[in-house]
Amino acid sequence: MGVHPNTVRVYEEWGYLSPAPRADNGYRKYDDIHLFQLKIARFAFRCEIIQGSIRKNAREIVLLSGQKQFLKAYEQAEKHLLHLTKEYERAVEAAEIAESWLYSPKEIQSEGLSRQQVAEKIQLHPELIRNWERNGLITIPRNEKGYRVFTEKEINMLKVIRVLRMAHYSYASILRLVQQAKMAHPIHVRKVLNISENQEDIVYVTDRLLMSLKEAIADTKKILTMLREKNDGD
Repeated sequence: MGVHPNTVRVYEEWGYLSPAPRADNGYRKYDDIHLFQLKIARFAFRCEIIQGSIRKNAREIVLLSGQKQFLKAYEQAEKHLLHLTKEYERAVEAAEIAESWLYSPKEIQSEGLSRQQVAEKIQLHPELIRNWERNGLITIPRNEKGYRVFTEKEINMLKVIRVLRMAHYSYASILRLVQQAKMAHPIHVRKVLNISENQEDIVYVTDRLLMSLKEAIADTKKILTMLREKNDGD
């Protein structure tokens, strides 16, 4: 499989592979089960955006496989596929926002929502929204009673921030983008994010993120097929 021996040993130490018995000469003896578990791990971790909840879900699949709990691994893979599909749908929406709103910002008026309502609406943890506000990534207007309210403009910004964070942009880069977004003129996103001309801009980043999520979805489907055949054969 083109895997370095040290990687195999580390995977065994981490529980991604079941313990390999030793031969009389002391060398580990790997069999078809270990090869199967290694393939599961490689597919699960191949996506370049593996981090956060995506990595946590992928790791759970691999750990269950390493414990030879292939039925539970299959169930976890189904949950993982559903999560990836939702992330893909969110990334598609954010890409559309990045192209339309960031490049031609318009003032959007809509009924305000509370932080909790927004968190439920776009499935972000309220504390994460609060953290982004504390770091200046988003400014929440207040109503006549002094309560913070989120309009469609703020909700769109949250969606874009989520995708930029998933694409590994720093708070400092996103903050520069937010500050420019408050101005009336169109944004030079490449310059604001401090991206050189031979690197990608935000639209390319979202496109690459969509491609990575597609690859992760395809790999998870391969894992499901492998686990299904394994469970049917046992």
